Amino acid sequence: MGLLSLAIWMPIAFGVVLLALGRDSQASAVRWLALVGAIASFLVTLPLISGFELGTSAMQFVEKMVWFERFNVHYHLGVDGISLWLVPLTAFINVVVVIAGWEAITRKVNQYMAAFLILSGLMIGVFCALDGILFYVFFEATLIPMYLIIGIWGGPNKIYAAFKFFLYTLLGSLLMLIALIYLYVTSGGSFDILTWHKLPLSGPVQTLLFFAFFAAFAVKVPMWPVHTWLPDVHVEAPTGGSAVLAAIMLKLGAYGFLRFSMPIAPDAAREWGLFIIVLSLVAVVYVGLVAMVQQDMKKLVAYSSVAHMGFVTLGFFIFNPLGVSGAIVQMIAHGFVSAAMFLCIGVLYDRVHSREIASYGGVVNTMPRFAAFALLFAMANAGLPGTAGFVGEWMVILGAVKFNFWIGLLAASALIFGAAYTLWMFKRVYLGPVTQEAVKELTDINAREFLMLALLAVAVLYMGIYPKPFTDVMDASVLDLLKHVAASKLP
Repeated sequence: MGLLSLAIWMPIAFGVVLLALGRDSQASAVRWLALVGAIASFLVTLPLISGFELGTSAMQFVEKMVWFERFNVHYHLGVDGISLWLVPLTAFINVVVVIAGWEAITRKVNQYMAAFLILSGLMIGVFCALDGILFYVFFEATLIPMYLIIGIWGGPNKIYAAFKFFLYTLLGSLLMLIALIYLYVTSGGSFDILTWHKLPLSGPVQTLLFFAFFAAFAVKVPMWPVHTWLPDVHVEAPTGGSAVLAAIMLKLGAYGFLRFSMPIAPDAAREWGLFIIVLSLVAVVYVGLVAMVQQDMKKLVAYSSVAHMGFVTLGFFIFNPLGVSGAIVQMIAHGFVSAAMFLCIGVLYDRVHSREIASYGGVVNTMPRFAAFALLFAMANAGLPGTAGFVGEWMVILGAVKFNFWIGLLAASALIFGAAYTLWMFKRVYLGPVTQEAVKELTDINAREFLMLALLAVAVLYMGIYPKPFTDVMDASVLDLLKHVAASKLP
């Protein structure tokens, strides 16, 4: 069993143990076991970073063995510069989420912790899978734990939100399954994704495949106009569910564009690139404006996520190294920042049991330590230089300006909108005099909450100040992908 298999199956194994052994009467032991499992799973991913060879676009840490011999399905894993950082990011966010749910979750604790551990392993599987069916199995399996997390531990409308989440994402994925089966037949019975990259497909076929994949990945990102499920789900999901959904699950769709849509259908990707750019700019500008009028903090950050992910898809389809690398950096940065934003809302919700901005005001007077963390994350969400939120957006804007000045200008407007809605929320919630009785009685964050936010603060600042380790890893893979897309495969 290699490092990638350990990264996938270790959290799943811990999750299964928790399901089998844990009871609410043993909640304390369950929490500690979940934390040990999450930390061990994160530590397993660190050798991937230290052992990764720079300057090559080849898959590394490859594992391959026959799974279903009759259909030529393989258990085939590997990472390159595009997927490497997404593996430790997933494991890291899982550690933070386990710490976040320590006191907030009091019923079915073992099932809650197990759901997140299993979900973490499945999402890492998506980023590592090099076999089409293996990818599809992991991609679809992630729906089950998240569906349960929303449906069991969510808010008053949790069943509605869970169904909406499940149906939206499942419907898109069915078209992807048809595309996978077509590629299997066309390639002479191979589910190997890297083999599919070399298939000489005609223009109309590429277009059909591109939109079959688009149906699955656009819903997952989510791109405008198929983003409407996200705010409803975020509002109803528990804090940990929102953090994982925003930080990692949205990245599954963005990653799919890089692994499937662009390399398998490069001509269609170039032909329909402007269409994706327009949808991305609508997400960046229009959804940013929608975020400004939200009264619910979770809804505001949910719309903010759609706008930030618009940057990601914009970066992919301007087809230059700055844009694509910036989009991948933005995926990682958004993982840290969006998780932090939702966890901050969770800290307040645990005390006041309201997400309405109007329920707060002057929180800095009663929770100064917490307000300092919240300010850092708000600035990162607004794209302040020196934080993780700036690096990816700046690279995408530079790439967009090289592609087309007006597209770059529209993309840059997102920084203004981002600052407007984020600082507006921060001002209303944290600054000014204390006006609400509930805020007067607030107590500052405890050691557990401080640790949770400090871990994310370190990640946000480190990536913002020194992004080189992140960009160095992806350079060779991004250049290889763009070279592949630029070289027409039309027979």
